[in-house]
Amino acid sequence: MDALTDRSPGPPRGPSARRVATVALTALAPLSWGTTYAVTTELLPPGHPLFAGLLRALPAGLLALAITRVLPRGDWWWKAAVLGVLNIGALFPLLFLAAERLPGGVAATLGAAQPLLVAGLATVALGDRPGAWRWLCGVAGMVGVGLVVLGPQARLDAVGVLAGLGGTAAMAGGVVLTKRWGRPAGVGPLTLAGWQLAVGGLLLLPFTLAIEGVPERIDAEAVGGYLWLGSMGGLIAYTLWFRGIGRLPVGATAPLVLLSPLVATVIGLFLGESLRPLQALGFALALAALLAAQFPAPHLSRLCFRGTGPTDRERVAAPEPAATPAAAPEPGAVLPGAQPR
Repeated sequence: MDALTDRSPGPPRGPSARRVATVALTALAPLSWGTTYAVTTELLPPGHPLFAGLLRALPAGLLALAITRVLPRGDWWWKAAVLGVLNIGALFPLLFLAAERLPGGVAATLGAAQPLLVAGLATVALGDRPGAWRWLCGVAGMVGVGLVVLGPQARLDAVGVLAGLGGTAAMAGGVVLTKRWGRPAGVGPLTLAGWQLAVGGLLLLPFTLAIEGVPERIDAEAVGGYLWLGSMGGLIAYTLWFRGIGRLPVGATAPLVLLSPLVATVIGLFLGESLRPLQALGFALALAALLAAQFPAPHLSRLCFRGTGPTDRERVAAPEPAATPAAAPEPGAVLPGAQPR
């Protein structure tokens, strides 16, 4: 037999090609969300976070319902409502409020705490016990983002900080419950995204009309900003996000949100900002934490520290192969050393 065919396959050395493709598609969601801070401050009329959240959610949700023509059934009416409140109805206004009252870097740093919140909530809701590797990646990612975006000039507004933390907690809960409940049979991610965007938009509608109303002036730049946030930052992003949550471990999905503040930083560079050496170090640290979270800790440690073979401890702990019992002699057979009668 050929030695190649006789050799037993070793453990996987990293994510498969299919998983890499799924991670890449899922990452498009936080990549697009990273543009929210710049779009909000540069294009949208100020002082209308509820209206911005409404236009980002409701038109996209109604469009998805018109395309799929599928409504929730059974207990998915209340499940879709809960997910719509967490992922859309509560997140969007809090996100825009934080973006208006805080520098983009500070708001992004608060969002970078989401992997740690997801790890804690997953322990309760999913029975998933995150190992030290996931906690380390979460802390390293948050520290890296903090080094990138925080500085002496960063101002802290109490309302903005509370809004940022509230939005982060709401999305973390939405991620965990989406993973726990999955999707009904025959329902795709576009339908699930449409349900939640519609629920969130309908929730925001009365509050928007009662508290803010419509901005007095919506120019062409604001129209472009709303269209971008509702399409790529809304329907497309959430469809890819819910698709990824269904296919990836929750510990691999949550760290992808670190891409959002990193994209905001890159946009700042194009707008004329620059990175100091400490910020560049933080950028590299956050990116490394994001990538490392895609690898299972045992596989990565085996590759980095002990190759693919078993360690001495594993060899000692491995049970000895059981001795093969001797076959019973056939009737009439003469045993070795015995005299025939």
